[in-house]
Amino acid sequence: MAKKSDYLKGWIPYRIKRYWAYVAITVIALVLPWITINGNHFFLLDFDHKQLHFLFTRFDMQELYIMPFMLMLLFLGIFALTAFAGRAWCGWACPQTIFRVIYRDLLETKLLKIRKNIKNKQKEPDFSKKENLIKEGIAIAIWSVLAFIAAADFMWYFVPPERFFEYLSNPSEHMVMIGFVIGIALFLIADVVFIKENFCIYICPYSRVQSVLFDEDTLIAVYDPIRGGKIYEGQGNEKHKAVNSQKELLAKDPDAECTMCESCVRVCPTHIDIRKGLQLECINCLECVDACTTVMGALGKPSLVQWSSERETEKHAGKTRYLRPKIIGYVGVLLVVLGMLFFMGSKKEGMLLNIDKDTRLYKVLKDGTVENSYLALFENTDNKPHTYYFSVDNKDIEIVTPKEPFKLGPRSKRKKVIILRAKKPLVKDAKNDVSIPLTINAYAVDDKKNINIYRKTIFMYPTKKHLEEARGK
Repeated sequence: MAKKSDYLKGWIPYRIKRYWAYVAITVIALVLPWITINGNHFFLLDFDHKQLHFLFTRFDMQELYIMPFMLMLLFLGIFALTAFAGRAWCGWACPQTIFRVIYRDLLETKLLKIRKNIKNKQKEPDFSKKENLIKEGIAIAIWSVLAFIAAADFMWYFVPPERFFEYLSNPSEHMVMIGFVIGIALFLIADVVFIKENFCIYICPYSRVQSVLFDEDTLIAVYDPIRGGKIYEGQGNEKHKAVNSQKELLAKDPDAECTMCESCVRVCPTHIDIRKGLQLECINCLECVDACTTVMGALGKPSLVQWSSERETEKHAGKTRYLRPKIIGYVGVLLVVLGMLFFMGSKKEGMLLNIDKDTRLYKVLKDGTVENSYLALFENTDNKPHTYYFSVDNKDIEIVTPKEPFKLGPRSKRKKVIILRAKKPLVKDAKNDVSIPLTINAYAVDDKKNINIYRKTIFMYPTKKHLEEARGK
């Protein structure tokens, strides 16, 4: 038997590691909306201006073709993480878990001492005592302030902070935004204070998805029944507790190492017994692993509950296969989607141009020349002013208006009426109106290499009869 020091010397509980992860995630979530590069945010879905900021690059409404790739990346990433490490997201990064730890472990336990022991999450505070009721009221008040900060932080990913506080100074004109913030804050208060972990168990759909994503090599909190002994018998919903004390367990299995101390049960935030096997309520917080490591380490033995796989710990069928076909497949697909995302993002245009043909097909002048009119919307998507002009790909068609290049300020738009004229007949003896394909090349005169786009349209040319009638007038 090994000494206690062999297992607990230098050991850092997963709970402490999770706390550091929570601190890092919280700081990033709060600070990220304030960071801008050339006026662009890391992520901002701006409904006000119909724009998306991603990786400090701004995309306008016409460029939201990258959104499907972002959603694919998000969901495939979650699926890949779940297949590899179980509900690691739930236990280590989910806002619900972070908020509950802040409220239960920090406010109720550490700060106000309403809960006596952070390692016993099954025992609820005694609210028959007036002192505890007052303390709980203080905890709810503190959490309410934090909930409004969290709600505001969430809103900053849709309304940037610089505009958010400007809108707050004129609330009557921005009641929708304020209503969202208040609604989110009230939900967070109700969720964290009253719904608690029931949200993870009964409301969140993620727990229902995990069963189809897990396999015997998925990393989860798993109990070793071969070393510890079988505490439960039966299958599925028929599983029931077969022993209730160490004496009963040893009578069935003299080599069983489980002390039946129930530490892994008391510490579980979702109120399950990990010795029963994989359960959808488990959020992979690994509190049970810490509890068992402490108890078994004191006996000079390794923990009976490990962050491992069913293959390695429960079945003793060999080492966990980390690089298995499913994971390799997920990584491959993620790399393809990521590559497509960056490729599409690199196609971002330095300007936007919409060209609509005028409702009148064409205009025939007295000299027989034909003109077509268009309404164009030019938009400078850059952060500095540019001078714009355009050309057409048909040498027999000239630009009548605008005659000169025009300037647009940063992030500004301007409508322009474009009139094109056929310098000579484009079609002979046409019996029907003819649509001639035409490409307009718009560009920034001062940066033609980087800001240069093409738009296709048509030039309508009349029949021979219409031309003769116009000349005869």
